[in-house]
Amino acid sequence: MPERPAWNDFTAGEKARVTVLTARMAKRGLAGPNVDISDLKRKVERIETEARRRKQNGKQP
Repeated sequence: MPERPAWNDFTAGEKARVTVLTARMAKRGLAGPNVDISDLKRKVERIETEARRRKQNGKQP
């Protein structure tokens, strides 16, 4: 698996989106162990992929 980007590799908007998605995952986690959070994980992974791609291309915010 590729290395995860550092927190400072994200733009301000991406940081906000990741924070909100993480909070939503935590809220669903409180509902019980059988609640599916895979859709939120995929969204965070897409944001991480974009940050990683931007870092590799040398386009830092």
